Amino acid sequence: MTAPALPPELAKWFDSRGWTLRRHQAEMLESAARGHHALLVADTGAGKTLGGFLPSLADFCRSQGALPEDGLHTVYVSPLKALAHDVQRNLLAPIEALGLPMRVEVRSGDTPSDRKARQRARPPHVLLTTPESLSLLLSYPEAATLFTGLKRVVIDEVHAIAPTKRGHLLSLCLARLQALAPAMQRVALSATLANPEDFRAWLAPHGQAGTVDLVIGESGAPAQLEIILPQEARIPWSGHAAAWAVPQLIAAIAQNRTTLIFCNTRFLAEFIFQRLWEANDANLPIGIHHGSLSKEARRKVEGAMADGRLRALVCTASLDLGIDWGDVDLVVQMGAPKGSSRLLQRIGRAGHRLDVPSRALLAPGNRFEFLEAFAALEAVEAGQRDGEELRPGGLDVLAQHVMGCACAGPFDGAALLAEVQSAEPFHWLDAALWDRVLAFVATGGYALKAYDRFRRIVLGKDGLWRLTHPEQAARHRFNAGIIVDSEMVEVRFRNGRALGRVEENFAAALKLGDTFRFAGLDLEVEAMRETELLVRAAKRPGQIPSYMGQRIALTTHLSARVQALLTDRAGWARFPDDVREWLEVQDWRSELPAPGKLLVEGFPHEGRHYSVFYTFEGWPANQSLGMLITRRMESRGLMPLGFVANDYSLAVWGLRAIDDPAALLSSDILGDEFANWVQDSYLLRRAFREVAVISGLIERQHPGKKKTGKQVTFSTDLIYDVLRKYEPGHVLLEAAWADARARMTDVDRLARLLARAAAQLCHVRLDRVSPLAVPVLVMIGRESLPAGQADDALLLEAEGLAGTAMRIDRGDVA
Repeated sequence: MTAPALPPELAKWFDSRGWTLRRHQAEMLESAARGHHALLVADTGAGKTLGGFLPSLADFCRSQGALPEDGLHTVYVSPLKALAHDVQRNLLAPIEALGLPMRVEVRSGDTPSDRKARQRARPPHVLLTTPESLSLLLSYPEAATLFTGLKRVVIDEVHAIAPTKRGHLLSLCLARLQALAPAMQRVALSATLANPEDFRAWLAPHGQAGTVDLVIGESGAPAQLEIILPQEARIPWSGHAAAWAVPQLIAAIAQNRTTLIFCNTRFLAEFIFQRLWEANDANLPIGIHHGSLSKEARRKVEGAMADGRLRALVCTASLDLGIDWGDVDLVVQMGAPKGSSRLLQRIGRAGHRLDVPSRALLAPGNRFEFLEAFAALEAVEAGQRDGEELRPGGLDVLAQHVMGCACAGPFDGAALLAEVQSAEPFHWLDAALWDRVLAFVATGGYALKAYDRFRRIVLGKDGLWRLTHPEQAARHRFNAGIIVDSEMVEVRFRNGRALGRVEENFAAALKLGDTFRFAGLDLEVEAMRETELLVRAAKRPGQIPSYMGQRIALTTHLSARVQALLTDRAGWARFPDDVREWLEVQDWRSELPAPGKLLVEGFPHEGRHYSVFYTFEGWPANQSLGMLITRRMESRGLMPLGFVANDYSLAVWGLRAIDDPAALLSSDILGDEFANWVQDSYLLRRAFREVAVISGLIERQHPGKKKTGKQVTFSTDLIYDVLRKYEPGHVLLEAAWADARARMTDVDRLARLLARAAAQLCHVRLDRVSPLAVPVLVMIGRESLPAGQADDALLLEAEGLAGTAMRIDRGDVA
């Protein structure tokens, strides 16, 4: 068919802004005209979000004939509440300029309850929301009529949603919406997909990827990337903060209109913000933004950025995605990027226009991070992407969805199963497991069915499942959600102004009069309540809160690139002198870890025997391997004393040397030994806490009262012990096991590592520490400290250890 023309109203609006319709935007119009689903993959700044909305805007152009009926026409789903507000602002520009009869509203956890009620009674034409808020909206009885006329769902930044439990929930919501509005079109947008075919299947009903048009956008201007290095100093051996770069950052901020400085953790963001202020002699306006700050603080900073009132903003992953600040002309990545797609997403915040090259600086915290930054830079220049693999749907998420469906009205079990199976993450679900999920939602399971509070739905004589009591609906909506925060405490001034939240364990260690630094402010504790810290401004500095959030792991793709750099001796000439010398001495004294090979070094140090495994599999996998190896060492009389891990290697030490590392790395370690370790560790309890909350078994909130994190943990630990003893096959224990294997231990990467060890393991015995081992050994005793806090001490210790490692003695040839 002929591609539909852009309606005259929109064509005139494009002309007024000096724009032309891009090819991929035209293809999105064509796909919509055909009634197809579509996945748009286009560079940042290519008009991707506008491309997703163009068919909806066109539908409301008067030149196209009859206007759509009043009611919900398009639902836009974003992973971030801030992104929804940003899109609303940008979407209103053409609507207001053209006088289109479209109402656009945002619905999220921050939306007032009276507005939410009005949206159900008189919905807008376009609703901008999040996966959780969409799921809650589907839990109301009005959902059946509210969504009947829905024409389109647009999912932005799908790469950030689909691989997670939020993606599992959203896939179930899409299945429900498709059942209510069979002609609904599904649209997904992303700039950084490594595997578009997998995402086409995720987006499609019944996983039929062929029903989803793949639209590839035009290439943008090549990014301009540069790795900055210490001036008149060497790249540190260890540490992550890259605080040495602060003087260069101040100079860069002064030379540019607006700079975004990305940090991988909230602690590091506060740490770098503090260092910048200390060096900010020109008093440049610099802000801070991360997920633990209060909604008011984040909105204030976002508004200041949008208005051009800030010269720089220190931030975390809270601003990774799509917020369109066109005046940002420089992005800085502090520390390692951990993946080429993540780096590309972040540098795309600069320029944010297709024909304007994004400019970025990378500040590595140590020598391995230099190699990682160099590898990421090459990957971005080559156009290579990486990302998380899509995982099977979680049973805890399914249980939450079942409860939401029951809140909307009675349902037939077989019909809902068929609907659930049409969602790709749950296509594997069979009738037997479905019955177990229903039984869990109905009674809590065999071991808990004697307790009325776990009875939420019941099967009626008419064969339909329904709520046991109407109040169950309110309890569900009060507690439903996917993101399970760590145990948090609110931080606020006495006048009620909220600053944000810190973790309960950090707050519990404080006493009256203690100071800490948060939200860029030095604060003194005035009073402590069960869920609140009351503070006032302090005149003396304090410690920075740390957070127990999941670490960002080095991607498999970037790991392979780093190993390739290590063995490309001809390419070392591109590296700074200190990095090149580091690798040359390593090559002279030992071996280099090549792709497909596992290098293990053994050497004595300070009266103990050390072994370093150069895995390059990321911190979660290395941490798990350390647990397993030390347990196996103990059973074999090798007297292990401890281990330490980073993204690149694992160091194990004990009273006896490891003469045969291959015996410690046999694949059967992932059998009973792995199961015993997980069951004996905190991992399974932590995973169970999450699935118990997500599934609705444990309620965090009641009207007027919220449980503390300790109360939630106490409740889940009690139930966990009961189920382990009396119902070990419980559906939530199965869900917890799946989480522990996939998310917390990275067992797939462990399995690949063990296969590598079986195929090609190189064991090198040395008389002292090697150059490559220095970065991981200096972390001993500091593993639990946040990045930045121990960097000064690390520098001192690393220099001493490096002197030993870099010394070349006669006979030092591997």
